[in-house]
Amino acid sequence: MAEALARLEVDDLQQSLREIQVLLAKPERSSALRARLDALHAADIAYILEALPLEERLAVWNLVKADRDGEILLEVSEAVRESLIASMDSAELVAAAETLQADELADIAADLPPAVMEDVVQSLPAQERERLRAALSYPEGSVGSLMDFDHVAVREDVTLEAATRFLRRLDELPDHTDQLFVVDRVQRLKGSLPLARLIVSDLHLGVAGVMVRDSMKFYAQDSAEDAASAFERYDLVSAPVVDANDTLIGRLTVNALVDYIRQRNAESRLAEAGLREEEDVFAPVLESFKNRWAWLAINLVTAFIASRVIGLFEGSIERLVALAALMPIVAGVGGNSGNQTITMIVRALALGQIQGGYWRALLRKEIGLALLNGVIWGCLLGAVAYTLYGNVALGGVMALAMVLTLVLAAVMGVAIPWLRSRFGRDPAVGSSVLITACTDSGGFFIFLGLATLFLV
Repeated sequence: MAEALARLEVDDLQQSLREIQVLLAKPERSSALRARLDALHAADIAYILEALPLEERLAVWNLVKADRDGEILLEVSEAVRESLIASMDSAELVAAAETLQADELADIAADLPPAVMEDVVQSLPAQERERLRAALSYPEGSVGSLMDFDHVAVREDVTLEAATRFLRRLDELPDHTDQLFVVDRVQRLKGSLPLARLIVSDLHLGVAGVMVRDSMKFYAQDSAEDAASAFERYDLVSAPVVDANDTLIGRLTVNALVDYIRQRNAESRLAEAGLREEEDVFAPVLESFKNRWAWLAINLVTAFIASRVIGLFEGSIERLVALAALMPIVAGVGGNSGNQTITMIVRALALGQIQGGYWRALLRKEIGLALLNGVIWGCLLGAVAYTLYGNVALGGVMALAMVLTLVLAAVMGVAIPWLRSRFGRDPAVGSSVLITACTDSGGFFIFLGLATLFLV
């Protein structure tokens, strides 16, 4: 059911994108295009902006209502946000930023010009200014950087009837409110009051007698990844955030963590491919070059090393041409196996599942798996080589090379993320480039070396 709904949502977005593109092609487009944009959610407009080339993107952006600029800037990717901000003057940026709450403003503060941020800060009420200062003080990837200041708290010494009257005076509840936070007179957190309990309990009872005292809470300095794991494990919708004195300062919601996880996954996938940062699909050539050149240069060096390894065995290849046809198979399978290992380990590291003493056990397991795969697929490829070339020794060399190359891939698949994490580096960055370089050079050397020893 969820899969069908997700597919329906994607189809609707694609349909909206096609409609926008058709309207952009018409000479008289402004009124119809503006009306179509007004009917779309901010997140859908963000999707459309990310899917349009720069000129068309700016044409659509100029037709968005000014009071929606802020919420759309929150939704678009950082790379696209930069292009939109670059097209706006200071007055437009200040007006857009002033529509955002403190925690939302903190999310885009780094992309706004300093002069604009200064004007926005000066225009904020004292409480919002303090909240913005607090939000900007927490490091990226912490619970504090993701928390929402908008929450509902009730005192522990009031009745459920008083709490209900308080809720009815509110215009609306903050999004993703599934519980009220219970505090004392100095705002120290005492527990939580789930709305489900509030609804079914006798209104004459006191909050203290109905609330959950041992509810999940987070400190502002806690890791956002740890919080995400807790939300997944305990099926949380929201949770209170407190300071070192257990004073309630905000709340963490599932939607903020979903956005964070999605961003981290995207960054991890980009890092594995050697991209330094998220890239606008329609970015100028020079900007894309700056993002990609570093790991391409490393890849060029590793490819040159692989070519020199092959060059060492030119004589063997000349005497037995079949080696040239078979050696990419060994290196390719080794590279794929290594990427499987490194992907699994990087994910486990991100989830905090690998502790210091487990690396040796993990290495033994991966080597054992490599030996099993090597024997099975090596024998199969050895049989294929014998069938194609009628050479029993060549089939044996192929089988042995496959086993050794998969063992090498397993060792490097564990060693690369271990070394990078040991030295405080992101284990995902360039992992696929590094493992491919190792398995290519190592696979060629193993296969051609064995062939030189036993066949030539």
